[in-house]
Parts: sequence; C-alpha cells; structure tokens
Amino acid sequence: MLAQERYRIILDQLSADGTATVAGLSARLGASEATVRRDLNALAKAGKLQKVFGGAASIRQMGLFEERVSRREQQMFAEKDMIAAYAATLIRDDDFVFIDSGTTTACMIPHLTNANATYVTNGVLHAYRLLSAGFKVHLIGGRLRPETEAIVGAEALRGLMKYNFTKAFMGTNGITEDEGFTTPDAEEASVKAAAIERSFVAFVLADRTKFNRVFPVTFSRADACCILTDKCPKGRIGELTIVKEVGK
Repeated sequence: MLAQERYRIILDQLSADGTATVAGLSARLGASEATVRRDLNALAKAGKLQKVFGGAASIRQMGLFEERVSRREQQMFAEKDMIAAYAATLIRDDDFVFIDSGTTTACMIPHLTNANATYVTNGVLHAYRLLSAGFKVHLIGGRLRPETEAIVGAEALRGLMKYNFTKAFMGTNGITEDEGFTTPDAEEASVKAAAIERSFVAFVLADRTKFNRVFPVTFSRADACCILTDKCPKGRIGELTIVKEVGK
C-alpha cells in the first residue's frame, strides 16, 4: 500500500473516532508498527494530526487550550447537575473527601447533606461555597490558575501529601481507553494525580462530551477511577473501569 493511501486511511479513522493507536492502525493497514509511527510523524509534521502516547488524535479532538470557568459553567449544565447530584449521595458522615476544581464538581455542593463529613478542595470558589453552606472545609495552598480557578503547583502537592482521603471526586477534560483521563495543564494534572493517589476510591464526574477526547497531559489511567456520567459511548471503557450511567 502506498504511503498516501495509508495517510488517507489514518486520517479517515481519526475523523470518525477522534483517536487511533499504533497497534490498531498497524493491524488495519497491514503495515509494521515502525511504518505506522513514521506515517504519524509525517502527518504530525504536516499539521494533520496530533501525536499522543501510543498513537494519535485528530486536531479537532486534541484540546490545547481551556475555556475559562465562566464560559464552561452553563455547558451541559443539566447533565452535570444530574451527575453531581448522584455523586453527592455517595458521601457519608465519616468521609474525608477531596473535591477537585471544575464545573461538574462545583454542581455537587448544593446537593451535599453530610454536615459531619470533612471536605478538602483546590477550588477557590468551591471552598467559599462549601464554607457558606456550613461545611468543614480545607483549602490547599499554592498558585491560583486563572483558567480553572484551581490551586496548583509544588506547594499544593506538598499540602496534599499529608492527607488520606476516603473518597475523591474529580473533573476531567478528556477520556479515552489508551490515554486515560487527560487535561491541558501539567501542573493541574499533577494535583489531580496526587489527589487520586491519596484516595481510597476516586470518582471522575464526566458528561458524555468528555469521551473520546485527548488533551496534552494524562493524570490517571482509565482503570484507576470509577466514572460517573450521563452516557458512556460504546467501546472498551466499560471493560476497563466501573462506569455508572446516572439516571439509568
């Protein structure tokens, strides 16, 4: 098969699925993985795709920038609120909880009823809303990232290391089978990864638009967290981790 034909098949798959793995493309094209990697390098150099670990993502699926919170709050709000309402029911009075910054996790706060639970967050507005609602809340220290209004950086990581959470409720920008949970910013990814590592169980709150999207930094494998969503697309995600489709 000529290189141009392989290029067309690769781009067609990315257009349809958003992502592709080297192994999968190798089987589909009947070419070696080394040949596929060379093809991906050539297409990436031409600006046709974005290379990611183990494969590639379409340019439209690869999120390189992040909208500010004020613009994201109302996107898929009904779905976010439904997911968050269910997540809030998972908290018990003796829980020591981490709530990640993000618009979906923010929707949990009006639904919380466990006044005896303790909450830790890296979301500045989350902390204010939790305090205003009468909950016990700890805000970790560090640098404030304006795009997400989240506390990040080395100081935030040091602060997280002293905690042992019973449950963590996390946000994400993208979910795929191969890249796992991804986000645009490396510092924010580090905080997310640390919170998951320090938790007995972690839940990722994600509406259906987060699936099959890849962002530059992976903060967790897909099988390391339980996914709470309104609708999970067909595929291997359900085989890799626990997925709860809220409302079903």
